[in-house]
Amino acid sequence: MKLDWKCMKNSFKKSVIISLVLVYGVIAAGSIVRMTGSGMGCPDWPKCFGYWIPPTERAQLDWKANHPYTKGQVIILEEELRVAQRDFLSSDYYNDNNWNIYSQHDYAQFNAYHTWIEYLNRLLGALAGLGVLVMTILSFWSRKTNISRPIVSVLILLGMGFQAWLGKTVVDSNLAPYRISLHMGMALLIVLGLVFLLYTCKRKAFSVPGSIFIKVLAWLAVLLTLFQIGLGTQVRQYVDVQMDQPPRQWLDPAPLKFYVHRSLSLLVLGVHLLILWKLRKIKYSVKIFHQILLLIGLEILSGMVMFYLDFPFSSQPLHLMLAALLFGAQSFFILQLMSNQKSYDL
Repeated sequence: MKLDWKCMKNSFKKSVIISLVLVYGVIAAGSIVRMTGSGMGCPDWPKCFGYWIPPTERAQLDWKANHPYTKGQVIILEEELRVAQRDFLSSDYYNDNNWNIYSQHDYAQFNAYHTWIEYLNRLLGALAGLGVLVMTILSFWSRKTNISRPIVSVLILLGMGFQAWLGKTVVDSNLAPYRISLHMGMALLIVLGLVFLLYTCKRKAFSVPGSIFIKVLAWLAVLLTLFQIGLGTQVRQYVDVQMDQPPRQWLDPAPLKFYVHRSLSLLVLGVHLLILWKLRKIKYSVKIFHQILLLIGLEILSGMVMFYLDFPFSSQPLHLMLAALLFGAQSFFILQLMSNQKSYDL
């Protein structure tokens, strides 16, 4: 029985790690969707043009005579999306009574490249949801020894469902900026929950000296990072509007928020260097904190590359992923500080 319990405990830890990796994968995929302008590649949700497996060419979305259609299937007619009201076989002539105009938005374009990027993003999201579901089931084996695990796991599972619904509203709104930002914020909350579960899976712990000043600095650092992510999202929205201009003009002239975003990155670095100095002063070495400093350095470097090299391909998703990884690492570090104990690092 003891062997079974150990096995289930290890399985839960692996499920948390897998779920965290998948959620980060979804964040990366979402940033690629935005970088390529593929957010409306599938104009409906959860299907894509009414298909579970989307079309590969524009001709598949044209109306056809004597063709079987299923309820919910989508065609593009006269620059509008039309949705089949029921299952039927079309006649020799188009019958408007068989179709409804798609009312959520007026976007009616097809680009196979964009469609499949968005579709793969959705598949990865579904896979992440499945991973979280398995993790939640496994969490109940430890409910007697750690009740927080099943509670947090269930909250994360509900959060994944809410995140899927947010994805639908993003599509229905034709990529409204504030909904994209809310979608990203929810993803970070899910990361926070998974990081907490990962922290509870540490095998051993021992006491460390506490420091209120370090804790305050750590909280300030994570709040600055969240503010930076939000501000960076607004800068990205500005760049999106400028994309019809040559690359060198995307940030020329740059808005005030860009300069604030750039300057605050140095403040984030300064706060973490101060934390490092305090940790060394009390002879307290934390592996995760060295990773945090590395991520900050890479984040600043990627920002410089985007600005001075005119946004090279994939630089924007990389910049966002580094920020999300930084937030996860900071959250783990704060959990170590707030517990008055230090756990062995992975």
